[in-house]
Order: sequence, then C-alpha cells, then structure tokens
Amino acid sequence: MDQERPYNGNYSSRAGSRANHRASETPTSPNDIMTPHRASTPESPYLAATPGGASSSSPFGDGIESRASHRSSAVGQNPFGTPAMSRPASSYESGSGIGNRFEERAQRYFHSRRVRKGEVEKPWLEKRHPKEKWVTILPIIGILVGLGISGVLVWDGIRSVVKHEYCMVLDENFSGGLRDDIWTKEVTVGGFGNGEFQETTGTDENVFVEDGVLKIKATLQDETKIQQDTVIDLLKDGTCTSNLQQDCIAATNTTVGNATIVPPTRSARINTKKSATIKYGRVEVSARMPEGDWLWPAIWMMPVDDVYGPWPRSGEIDIAESRGNDWTYGQGGNNIASSALHWGPNAANNAWWRTNNKRQALKSTYSSDFNTFGLEWSQNYLFTYINSRLLQVMYVNFDQPLYKRGNFPEAGANGTRLQDPWTQTGRSQTPFDQRFFLILNLAVGGTNGWFEDGKSGKPWLNGSPNAKKDFWEARDKWFPTWKRPQMEIRSVKMWQQCDGNEEL
Repeated sequence: MDQERPYNGNYSSRAGSRANHRASETPTSPNDIMTPHRASTPESPYLAATPGGASSSSPFGDGIESRASHRSSAVGQNPFGTPAMSRPASSYESGSGIGNRFEERAQRYFHSRRVRKGEVEKPWLEKRHPKEKWVTILPIIGILVGLGISGVLVWDGIRSVVKHEYCMVLDENFSGGLRDDIWTKEVTVGGFGNGEFQETTGTDENVFVEDGVLKIKATLQDETKIQQDTVIDLLKDGTCTSNLQQDCIAATNTTVGNATIVPPTRSARINTKKSATIKYGRVEVSARMPEGDWLWPAIWMMPVDDVYGPWPRSGEIDIAESRGNDWTYGQGGNNIASSALHWGPNAANNAWWRTNNKRQALKSTYSSDFNTFGLEWSQNYLFTYINSRLLQVMYVNFDQPLYKRGNFPEAGANGTRLQDPWTQTGRSQTPFDQRFFLILNLAVGGTNGWFEDGKSGKPWLNGSPNAKKDFWEARDKWFPTWKRPQMEIRSVKMWQQCDGNEEL
C-alpha cells in the first residue's frame, strides 16, 4: 500500500495523495491501469513507466503521478478512451451522464475503407475471351459501312444535278436610263383584277432612273380628282395599254351615298414582253423593297401567249412579293418575301396554295438594302431563291402532272364539269412549258386578300364597295409611314436555257 506524502505546500500533492489513497482501495493489476499516450504526442521523459505501473514524480512537484493513477482507474480498461493525461480532473468527480456518452462514443470501432491488397481487381491481367474482339471490330465495320454509303449518296446526288447551259437574254443595269426598246410601261386604272388602289402611269413621277437605279414610286392621287366629279379616260388620250375598257376609264361621283372614286394613289408597272422572254432559264433581279403601309411590291412573270387559256390556266410565276408594312404586321411585312406558282382550270380553282413558300430576312428587312431575287426553271423543276441558290424560297419538282397534283373537283361551284387543259401535252410541267416575260411593279392596297381583313388596323374591307374611299379617308394614318414608298432596282438579268433539250 502506498504511503501518503507529507504536505509540501502544493495543492497538487494533496490531490495526488487522495488519488493514491482511493486507488489503493480498489485492487487493480498494473496492466489494467496502463494509459495510452495521445497519438502524435511525444512521450515525456518524466512519464517513463515504472515496474509497478506508476510513473515517476514530476521534478516540478505537480502531482502528475497521483492524477494519472486516478484517471487510469476512471477510464478503466477502455483502450480507446481519452488519455488520462488529457482530461480535466473535474470530469472524474462529476455525477452526470456526459462521461458515459463520451465513453460509448470512444468505444465505437473504426472501419477502414481501404481496399485490401488481395482484393484489387486487375482486368488487364486477365485472359480475354477470343470473341471479345468483335465488340470492337463490329462497331468499326458499321462506321466504315455508314461512311461508304454516305459517300455514295453524296456522289449520286452531285452526279444527278443537271448543269444546264444558259445564254444571256437581258443584262440591264440602267446605265443608259429606262430604255423604251426593253421596258414597256403599263398605263391603266383597272386594278389588274386584284382591286388595287393605284393608277399606273408612265410619268417620270412614278417610274424613273436616278443614279443608275430604277425607281418605281407610289404617290398620292391629285386630291381634286377625288373631291370633285372627275373622269380619267385613258382611251381618250390614247395612253391606255389594256384592251379592256374598265381598265382604261375611272370616275369620281360625289353624289350623296355614292362612294365611287378614282384610284386614290398613283404608281407604275413595267414589263419585258416585247423584248426579253424565256422558256426555261434563269432570272436575277437586284432590288430593294419599299417601306410604307399597304405597299405591295412584286417581281413576277406571265406567259406571252396564254397558250392554255386565260389566267390561271396558262400559269403565273411569282419570283418575289412582299409588303411595305413593318415586321409587326400580322401577315408579315417587309421582313418577308414570298414566292408562288399560280395554276388551275379556272380562277375559282387556283392551286397556288400547293406551290408557295416564304423566307424571312436574316436580322434585317428586304427594304433596308438590296437583295438578289432569283429564279431557276427547267423541264424538271422550278425554284426561287434570295442572294444564293442555296437559300431557296420555293422549290417545285415536276415529277407528276400538275392537274393530278392539284386534285381538282370534277365540277365547279355552278355544276359545270371542269376540263383538264394540260394532260394532253404529255408533259408534267404544263402549263410552265411556254415562254414567259418579266414584270416589275409596285401596287397599293387591293381587295384580293393579299392584305387580310382585321390585321394591324387595316382601314378597309375587301368585300366592301367603299374600299377605295375608306382607304383614302384613312390617309392621315398610313401616309406618314411612307418613308420610302418606292421599289428600287439596280440590275436585271435573264438567261435562256440553251443546252439543246428545251423541248423535252
């Protein structure tokens, strides 16, 4: 049994004595009270183990030996408990359950996540099955076959493209002004079957060349011709270019309840009917579209002789049409260009909706700068494009007779049986197998539906007999938008296909 030391004035000695006394009351073996040092803490030379399991006294007289003995008995046989040297003395005299929880937590076993050396898989060292090589070979074969097929398809596509030969028919850059031997000015007041609101003139006010650019400009009608009883008689002055009387005479009647007025605007329309025509070939027109509400620019073609009968039996080719309204307009304004083919046994069965398309300008509008509007037309196909043959607007393949494609009814609305005007030729492209000429014009308004009712504040109704007058009376709204009411043309080129098989 250990003896108490005499009090040396240091309270640590007393604590050590009491600890030794309590330790002597509980028999323990030396091995049971061994306390492990904290990991990574170097062992002190003053804590060297003694044969009895105790430690030597500190040379500073701080009673480490007694406290170590007391903590060893408190920790018991838990090898993972906090070393006695690191725990405060007060924790041994506490009656709370905190100490027990600490001991439970300390007794939990730590499971290592390291993979044992013998358990590491090394698949590259394993012997591979002979058939596993096909897992790599088969995809490679598939890729090579796919590339080969793709190459054949591309080659066949390139080979199948017919490279036609073309002969120049018209190369007009307007350097010599508007030549009368090339361009015919159409002078009418009839609206061209569309109920258009302009009188087309041949005056320099509406069609002229300025700085090498042809300009077709829309202007307001003389206001006195609308406010007073007036008759415009183009037959009388000999300027009318139409064979129909209704296209040559217009009048204003100011009688109460009468809404008849002369066309409220003036513009122009010119064509190449007497100078440049083609049957298959190409057309390119470098043009800038107008800017202003209810303006209707068009670059299009009509047949020279109407071989298969009146419109639309003999066809119509619309290379590019647009509207002067801005991009907010419901049907698309000057940011949209449309192409279409018109064909059918009569006007009521016009199948244009089967062969039409449109293209939106790229980050701009067609009125902000010049663009090239083109057509390529052969026995087998017809397509339109803008600026490049790769940027196609409409493509029509003549792979079946048009009358069959149209799927027309057997009879019209009045019960009359419809006649097929084209199949007897034996050519699937009929009626687009005859000579066509080019037309450039700028229309205003109209009642044929190009401007739909109820869109973007349209000031007239297509079915109203007062359409022209309603349009005129709303001029305070639409005329301020006519910032540049003119279509500008920088050049016109036409080529005839001349590779020797034009009649096929």
